[in-house]
Amino acid sequence: MSNIVIVFDFDKTIIDCDSDNWLIDELGFTDLFNHLLPTMPWNSVMDRMMMEFHSHGITIQEIEKVLHRVPIHPRIIPAIKSAYALGCDLRIVSDANMFYIETILKHLGIKECFSEINSNPGYVNQEGRVRISPYHDFNKTSHGCTNPCPPNMCKGLIIDRIQNTVSEVDNKRFIYLGDGAGDYCPILRFRERDFVMPRKNFPVWDLICKDPSLVKAEIHGWSDGQEFEQVLMKLINKIMIEENAKFISTDCMLQSLSTSTPVFEFETLPKALSVRP
Repeated sequence: MSNIVIVFDFDKTIIDCDSDNWLIDELGFTDLFNHLLPTMPWNSVMDRMMMEFHSHGITIQEIEKVLHRVPIHPRIIPAIKSAYALGCDLRIVSDANMFYIETILKHLGIKECFSEINSNPGYVNQEGRVRISPYHDFNKTSHGCTNPCPPNMCKGLIIDRIQNTVSEVDNKRFIYLGDGAGDYCPILRFRERDFVMPRKNFPVWDLICKDPSLVKAEIHGWSDGQEFEQVLMKLINKIMIEENAKFISTDCMLQSLSTSTPVFEFETLPKALSVRP
């Protein structure tokens, strides 16, 4: 096990769409969804849509088949499998829901790569209908965050909990990947020794561009699945080399290393991206 914790958003990060919109559009309920959306919170709308699916005779199996077809860049799965094989601790923090995420990850064969999934509760009840509820019950109390977080989830608070459960002795270093406005709050939680990977020209990127100095971690943007894989693997290599170097004394390095036989061979990681408005 390495000392690297990688936290992924799900929609438009691991998969290349919004899973709610994908399911609604594919099943032909877009007009009803657009009619209901202004009248209630997002999670309530999605729970209502699940009731509509059920009342129209759409089965769980049919819903799963639609979720199995979500678009995903072909390099995303190899990147996740490689990070897992290198001993990284992979986690998900997403404003989708557990039913979608677990259904899709199982189909892709990568669910076991993740040690933890944090998302809105989603499950199949005894009637065979999917129920969806908010991660944070904002009807009872606010999560209190002043960043652009939705009322049902502050990802920053989830990251606080994850960081607090990691022993300082373990010297963990974080990489965070996301695209949405809700990913801005957790990005502010990371330190200089950590890395964040915002998706370029998406809401989180725009928020960072307003004042990049607020982000302490190194910023490395990405545009698509190929760049997702390239940047992620370079950051993992960079951390591993830096951490391994701490355990090698100068004398040992002089005795065992030669210029003709390097211990590590990898493409040099470019400097952290300069983010400007």
